[in-house]
Amino acid sequence: MAVSTIVKVDNLPGTKIFTNGHVFDGERFLPGTTDVVLRDSKIAAVGPDLASSENYADATVVDCTGKTVLPGLIDLHVHATTSNPGSVQAFTQPFSLQFYESVRNLEATLRAGITTVRDAGGADLGAKVAVDDGLIKGPRLRLAISIMSQTGGHGDFWEPSGASSPGLGAHPGRPAAVADGIEEVRKTTRQLLRAGADQIKICSTGGVLSPSDDPSHSQFTEGEIAVIVEEAETQGKYVMAHAQGTAGIMNALRAGVRSIEHGIYLTDEAIQLFLDKNAYLVPTLAAPRAVIRKAEVGGSGLPPQVIAKAHRVADIHRKSIARAVEAGVRIGMGTDSGVGVHGENLEELALMAEAGMNLEQVLAATTSVAGELIAPENTVGRLAENYTADVVVLNGKLETEAQLTTVGTMIEQVWKDGRKQFGTD
Repeated sequence: MAVSTIVKVDNLPGTKIFTNGHVFDGERFLPGTTDVVLRDSKIAAVGPDLASSENYADATVVDCTGKTVLPGLIDLHVHATTSNPGSVQAFTQPFSLQFYESVRNLEATLRAGITTVRDAGGADLGAKVAVDDGLIKGPRLRLAISIMSQTGGHGDFWEPSGASSPGLGAHPGRPAAVADGIEEVRKTTRQLLRAGADQIKICSTGGVLSPSDDPSHSQFTEGEIAVIVEEAETQGKYVMAHAQGTAGIMNALRAGVRSIEHGIYLTDEAIQLFLDKNAYLVPTLAAPRAVIRKAEVGGSGLPPQVIAKAHRVADIHRKSIARAVEAGVRIGMGTDSGVGVHGENLEELALMAEAGMNLEQVLAATTSVAGELIAPENTVGRLAENYTADVVVLNGKLETEAQLTTVGTMIEQVWKDGRKQFGTD
């Protein structure tokens, strides 16, 4: 007996038109109401009154009257395999649990309207292939694979007991990434690229979640970082740096790192270096707040020194990012989800507005600016011809910064590669 399969029109190749929407194209809100045309997995046209054109007579029409249409959103800093980093609970959980949790985490992220993420350490090539092949639901992944660190650095998970936390432990798809000296960092970079890294993630300072180092202290020498950058660029890739202390931020920027993650202790000199190098800052303002929130709720398993560091940096962090915004540094949206809850990514948008960004700047940071950083070939982050057909529809008109506090509740439809992933008609 033959079994028939019913495939929704939303998920078939073809032409779809989002009509009469309040459209943000990745850079600005377009005047009046606008139509967005998808043809298969690409955007075919953006403009007024396209739904009435004979060219699209066979299109599926999505009425967006009174609604906001955005490009698929981008989160530049997540850890898909992590749900509570820094916790002692990792020592009691099965090693493979992190990979099953990542399925849940990736789906929650996609539901939030995030159609592309940059994984900053944890997810391996298998996760990327599983998403691309439709085996699991999730945003498209740009992988760091693991986190490069010097011995005793932020990415060295050795504990005073002599044990190493298994949370980001090595396995065949995720090579060990602690390295010291020019030749070790060169080899480790090549191993990560071989494993499928789209970018290399390094730690040029200490951090909050690593109990035995200080966020203000530098890690890796400028010479070591320069070699990592050289190896990445040789393969058409780039380097992102966990960098919180001033000296480590500046070392990374001088060595050619493309994006600085966190940027807690910024000086005028460091901010000027961002501008001189045309580099990006990914603030992850939600991260220290997430640690503080977990401590207040209790049961996080986070060491007291980690919680104390989060309290110490939270206000300094916000003030530094506000100064960078005022100076015109290019800001990209990233959440450090995994530290916080996957699926609550859009909480970062209101925090960026609190740091002085207006509505269009916040949305650009989450779309076109982020897209330029991770896809310089111009494929994601805009509603423009020939870009990837990622679209998010909000169930109302997004017009003020104040609405960013609840924008996560406005997500009505999420489309990726021209196919509906979640949502109602």
